[in-house]
Amino acid sequence: MDAAAVTTGILQILTVLLILAVLYRPLGDWIARVFTSEKDWRVERGMYRLVGVDPRSQQTWQAYARGVLVFSLMGVLFVYALQRFQAVLPYSLGLPAVPEGLAFNTAASFVANTNWQSYSPEVTMGYTVQLAGLAVQNFVSAAVGIAVAVALVRGFTRRGASTIGNFWVDLTRGLTRLLLPLALVAAVALIAAGVVQNFTGFVDVGTIAGGTQSIPGGPVASQEAIKELGTNGGGFFNANSAHPFENPTPWSNVFEILLILAIPVALPRAFGRMVGDDRQGYAILAVMGSIAIVSITAVTWLESLGLGTAPQLAGSAMEGKEARFGIFGSTLFAGATTLTSTGAVNSMHDSYTALGGMIPMVNMMLGEIAPGGVGSGLYGMLVLAIIAVFVGGLLVGRTPEYLGKKIGPTQIKLASLYILVTPTLVLVGTALSFAIPPIRSDMESTSIWNPGVHGLSEVLYAFTSAANNNGSAFAGLTANTPWLNTALGVAMLLGRFIPIVLVLALAGSLAAQDSVPSTAGTLPTHRPQFVGLLAVVAVVITALTYFPVLTLGPLAEGLV
Repeated sequence: MDAAAVTTGILQILTVLLILAVLYRPLGDWIARVFTSEKDWRVERGMYRLVGVDPRSQQTWQAYARGVLVFSLMGVLFVYALQRFQAVLPYSLGLPAVPEGLAFNTAASFVANTNWQSYSPEVTMGYTVQLAGLAVQNFVSAAVGIAVAVALVRGFTRRGASTIGNFWVDLTRGLTRLLLPLALVAAVALIAAGVVQNFTGFVDVGTIAGGTQSIPGGPVASQEAIKELGTNGGGFFNANSAHPFENPTPWSNVFEILLILAIPVALPRAFGRMVGDDRQGYAILAVMGSIAIVSITAVTWLESLGLGTAPQLAGSAMEGKEARFGIFGSTLFAGATTLTSTGAVNSMHDSYTALGGMIPMVNMMLGEIAPGGVGSGLYGMLVLAIIAVFVGGLLVGRTPEYLGKKIGPTQIKLASLYILVTPTLVLVGTALSFAIPPIRSDMESTSIWNPGVHGLSEVLYAFTSAANNNGSAFAGLTANTPWLNTALGVAMLLGRFIPIVLVLALAGSLAAQDSVPSTAGTLPTHRPQFVGLLAVVAVVITALTYFPVLTLGPLAEGLV
């Protein structure tokens, strides 16, 4: 790689870091005000009357969880129905109904904020399904994640309370005061950058060779904005953010990375403001930032080395990468999307070198906590913080406390179950894909086009992506099969909603406690020592769970 490319890449990274630093305080403060304000906007009051919600009422954690689950179930059914009736909907572009298995997988994917796509969107989904189904879920699934994170923060701030807020109010405010305004501004900026926004359908154009090519259009910019801002990731086109209609230039690439990271990076600031101690937010951000910097540095270095016979013969590892982005623009995007729950891609992760492709997989295995998905990254890191203070308490022989709350058996059980959910789904799903003879035969004959070690990596990546609600893929895997549509759909739903229920139960148990005064033996959770402890806990408890299977897949492939 020449010096100019390295300099340009470093400038891109510094630009992203600088703008995120500028946004951290104002955006985080605004998020905190959104969820602590006693005033409702007029449009919000109208929405509450429409659905029969009393905005002043409070919910127990059980009622809050029921609201999340019922709302999400209605979303799955609605998106499924839209796909099945697509042929009779307006703006269907003449496309047929989506098959049952694929419709279930897609509905589960978008409601779970995963946006896994086992299809080519431009030739499968009409505009009505894209706008009324998929784009709407991009908004509301992100708002659900933020609401759950806010509910957990309230668990730390409330004393002797039986309630943790009102799900319908949190959902509405996340939409009207945060996601919708930001997405509108982002969509206008993307249109200015050259992202397509129209309803022209397919246009036949003449090629230089004298043939014709059908060029798809569509309302892309409006969906692209919330796709990135809500850490969703589902592309309007099959090539996702590698497509020039979704991501045309290097500066649009940087802008989309900023959209992905803006809210997850600002949420620790909102957390610090809501608990009354900004230092706590800085501590959480420091852990997130440290893990992210190490990860992005590692994948960029490994891809720059170009390890492997083919990259060395070609002179660089540019297979599957867009020339307009280069290695730095590709790996920065890959890191941002897999360290969050976005799943968008501007390069094909399956074409990365063996060890370079392992890093995005490990990012997801960490639980996407650096900075994580919108809402899910914050509550995932706070669960790990509870584990960290428990470990710290064991080391000094004291009852662990975090933000004035005792961490007892109930909290540890809930936190332990939380961190076990996704590894169980990933490892069981991967194992069943090879252990059951008929399924294994179908996987080998239909799904896996790269037999051997890399084939295992592709399947492992798929279940890791689904269970962690990411949505990216090693694209060499054919996933539109009965087994993978069903298994990945179930993994997405369980990987999203079991942890949410556990987090809300944790919030309820914390809110019911009274405040515990700090003493000389209380572990300070805003100092570098705790930051280091939390970072180690995050890596050891999450990523190392997968080490044995990584040795059979990407490590075996990369070290041969």
